[in-house]
Amino acid sequence: MKKSISITVGGFLLATQLLMAQSGKVFDNLSVPSKILKSDRKFAIYLPPNYETSQRTYPVLYLLHGAGDDQTGWVQFGEVQHIAEKAFSDGTATPMIIVMPDANTGTRGYANDPKNEWRYEDFFFQELMPYVEKTYRIKTEKRFRAVAGLSMGGGGSFTYALHHPELFSSACPLSAATGPLTLEDVKAQLKRTKPDVTYTDAEMEAYYKRQSVLELIKNVPDDQKKAVRWYIDCGDDDFLFEGNSLVHIAMRKKEIPHEFRIHDGGHTWTYWRKALPTVLSFVSDAFHQY
Repeated sequence: MKKSISITVGGFLLATQLLMAQSGKVFDNLSVPSKILKSDRKFAIYLPPNYETSQRTYPVLYLLHGAGDDQTGWVQFGEVQHIAEKAFSDGTATPMIIVMPDANTGTRGYANDPKNEWRYEDFFFQELMPYVEKTYRIKTEKRFRAVAGLSMGGGGSFTYALHHPELFSSACPLSAATGPLTLEDVKAQLKRTKPDVTYTDAEMEAYYKRQSVLELIKNVPDDQKKAVRWYIDCGDDDFLFEGNSLVHIAMRKKEIPHEFRIHDGGHTWTYWRKALPTVLSFVSDAFHQY
């Protein structure tokens, strides 16, 4: 009887160890010092199963949160670890590192401000990305790097991939804020959000050209139309549906290949949790070799 119990306990411990070996890890309170933003900036990272026991390098997905959340949003509400590991287990996505930066401290958003005094985008590309890709075993070729995000982070996904098509193989904006539709929208927005700041016409025009997704698409060079693989998703009841539809139409007119999906739902975490498995599968196509 004692021998039987010993074997049973041993088997249980082995099963537990195997289960633990198959689970990844999330660290959601890490930080990187930023000279550009003059502060330490937080980020979360998901490391896939067996990261600590292997020597391999992994592709990376930069996953951006929406307004009102921080680097913990996709961890807490998006259930990124559970969804990612199910996708890996099912074979619908390849194991990857997922980096989730905080864009809700100081000034909210992923952009440089019109006066270039708060330079979050510069921080992302010049400090955060080099830091994580040096610190963790991340493949640094364009083919193995993707960006996705929801709402404000969907807008960041659009602008980052349009500003730097040489860096991302895929971009997946979800329920995206698509930026100002006109220059007049910029003026109204800045007057509403920064009433005490005076902006020159040149500053507002430059900001519009840098942050309007429609304007950026209009100016994509012909030889860059296929530089990024696009998956765009928005709920039919989402208040950002119009902007996403206009972007879809603009990309069709410009002959930029993209996937555009409209599903039942609104601007909710329920919607984005359902969308995430498809995002992981889509970016994995480039990671694998499609």
